[in-house]
Amino acid sequence: MDLIDTLNWRYAVKKYDEQKVPKKKIDQILKAISLTATSAGLQPYRLFVINNEQVRWQLARDSFNAQITEASHLIAFAAFETITKEQITEFIAFMAKERGLPETTLDSYKSSLEQHILARTDHENFIWSSQQAYIALGTGMIAAANAEVDATPMEGFNPEKLDRLLNLREKGLKSVLLLALGYRDAEKDFLANQKKVRLPLKELVTHID
Repeated sequence: MDLIDTLNWRYAVKKYDEQKVPKKKIDQILKAISLTATSAGLQPYRLFVINNEQVRWQLARDSFNAQITEASHLIAFAAFETITKEQITEFIAFMAKERGLPETTLDSYKSSLEQHILARTDHENFIWSSQQAYIALGTGMIAAANAEVDATPMEGFNPEKLDRLLNLREKGLKSVLLLALGYRDAEKDFLANQKKVRLPLKELVTHID
């Protein structure tokens, strides 16, 4: 399928069958997410692939989303509550190592990051981190469709409970969204054969010449 056909095929699956997504495809989706564009390249979020059935069942108790337990795989996106000077220092050191550069060549970049990011409140930085996670979610959904794997993005869960189950607060993280992956049950999912409904481009897009 070309890109437009792939995106037309994709929808937020409501019912999954029992097939498991091969590890190779999951790894491909995760790799694609890791390549997502993020502000300053900081990737201020982390992914948790939740295979533990007990964790998924406990999370599902507080949600209307049956996909949490029915899907083959469940990925949680968690954003950093704050961005620290130490995190920026580690990021700069990693970038220098990966590019084979002396860290001193990135001093001005490091200073710029500290000036702009550390000047914000923790709340502002968490909102920013969460927004970066949503960009990554979009990449994950497109990557899944490209691999012919179905996906469902979800906000309808108890983030405080997931934070406790995964000990996220100890890591400086807060969960913000979920992505279920698997294969649609076309017989039980009422949306499986429905036409995708989107605004026409002439209504959605304005060209400023």
